[in-house]
Amino acid sequence: MSVDTRILGFGSGERAIFASDPWQSRGRLVPENSSLTRSEFQRDRDRIVHTTAFRRLKHKTQVFIGVDGDHYRTRLTHTIEVAQIARALARALKIDEDLAEGVALVHDFGHTPFGHTGEDALHEVLLPYGGFDHNAQSLRIVTKLERRYAEFDGINLTWESLEGLVKHNGPLMDRSGTGTRGSVPQPILDYCEINDLELASFASLEAQVAAIADDIAYNTHDIDDGLRSGYLTFDMLEDVPFLAAMMREVRAKYPNLEPARFANEIMRRQITHMVEDVIGVAQRRLEDLKPQSVLDIRAADHAIATFSDEMAETDRAIKKLLFSRIYRHPEIMRIRAGAAQIVTDLFGAYMQEPSEMQSHYWVSHIAGLSEAARARHVGDYLAGMTDTYAVKAHMRLFDRTPDLR
Repeated sequence: MSVDTRILGFGSGERAIFASDPWQSRGRLVPENSSLTRSEFQRDRDRIVHTTAFRRLKHKTQVFIGVDGDHYRTRLTHTIEVAQIARALARALKIDEDLAEGVALVHDFGHTPFGHTGEDALHEVLLPYGGFDHNAQSLRIVTKLERRYAEFDGINLTWESLEGLVKHNGPLMDRSGTGTRGSVPQPILDYCEINDLELASFASLEAQVAAIADDIAYNTHDIDDGLRSGYLTFDMLEDVPFLAAMMREVRAKYPNLEPARFANEIMRRQITHMVEDVIGVAQRRLEDLKPQSVLDIRAADHAIATFSDEMAETDRAIKKLLFSRIYRHPEIMRIRAGAAQIVTDLFGAYMQEPSEMQSHYWVSHIAGLSEAARARHVGDYLAGMTDTYAVKAHMRLFDRTPDLR
């Protein structure tokens, strides 16, 4: 019996004319039968959640190394917060919530252990072999490295989800083919040879809201975690006029609020103001552009989902505060140096003796690989590690492992 899922309404709802339409998807690299109960973007979202890479985010650093405490954000909880904000923005703009959520959930798959510290260290040791980029690594994971399905490597996401993953922060090259943020990572160029993701255009509006949701989420929760850690104080927040105004508002309404509740009242107002700012900007830009389809969103010469000039200035001020007070704090820098050493040491050890990568599927086939190919596999193995696994691996191979507490 055939089922018309559009009649049943599975995965469908009111969408704007410029929304990505799961029923008109450009499809998957490996063709598959459609689902009777889920749209193509729902299936993508579900596949992302069931990956090994998604579960590993639980033990990957956001800012604070996991041993610091149970309540700090991890890469997984950050991802969930990004997805929640992305869905809220998508619903307000009447675009596809499942696609926006899927891009939000997959956007950090390529992150290494120990956050950006691990990424910097891995990029340094891989420079002779093309370097490392977490966005390119995310693409490798979902198109090659996940090994779950009988008929293909990766998870065979739709073109729209892959486009959103690769281009959620904007075009990677201009119309002449020049990289917009330096050279385009080779893994992305290689994949586009078989499935062109149109790197010179903007991504869908769903991908754009996922990107701005990332900024909103980490601006907010890094302040929250900074206050919890003691690296930030409420007095320090006064340096940012936007945050100072939030605090005045909360104090006026709740003059005797305990610190934990006071912090949460600030954070929830921050998220609300930023989300509403993005919705207002997007609505005005959509009114000016008058897009008749998602193709018009991609062809635009500017992003649709972004902050206003005033909120963008606030965003820069918050990032400046976070960098000076948290990301570059001497104690954080000490821990970062130890984490970088762990990644660097492990890379050298695995390059010298690949059999030490005991759980990696390709170890038995290494004999015929070139040095560059071996380095890329070692990079894949290291990038997939959680913080805890990397520390244990280092303790097994070396006499002394840096203290990350």
